Amino acid sequence: MSFELIKAATDKQKKSAVVDVKSGDTVKVHQKIKEGNKERIQIFEGTIIRVDRKNSHTARITVRKIASGVGVEKSFLLHSPLVVKIEVMRRAKVRRNYLSYLRQRSGKSTRLTAKDFDRSINDIHDKQAEAVEEEVKEEAKVAAEEKAEEKAQAEAKLEAKQAEVEARHEEEAK
Repeated sequence: MSFELIKAATDKQKKSAVVDVKSGDTVKVHQKIKEGNKERIQIFEGTIIRVDRKNSHTARITVRKIASGVGVEKSFLLHSPLVVKIEVMRRAKVRRNYLSYLRQRSGKSTRLTAKDFDRSINDIHDKQAEAVEEEVKEEAKVAAEEKAEEKAQAEAKLEAKQAEVEARHEEEAK
């Protein structure tokens, strides 16, 4: 009985559709970042070195990339509302689930043997994620319009002030 309740609760947290990712894939992870009161989407591109609990609601991938000569690893929960989209760019032939040996390698030795794959795996449409992405874009658009409106009002005030000052100078000149 209680197991069924737990399963129902965890299934409610799962996304309806998630891209099938594997170790060795080069992916672009679109993540929602909140800075102050603004939200934006940041892209983290790298190679998946680990996939954990693939069928669970706590499914996680670890993505590694080299940034300015330094290895950077980031873990993403696949069903997190902060992960908007995952795109598979390349697939590689690997024989392990955990590619920890890539940490000790640099340069050409980090290359993995590419294999052909069907790009249609990226065409997963999660209505909820798409709605969130549209909402973020709409909020950014509204914020930009408000800022432009404030700027226009400020310029109108300045022009009115300038006209007032010019009128005073003309009166003083007479």
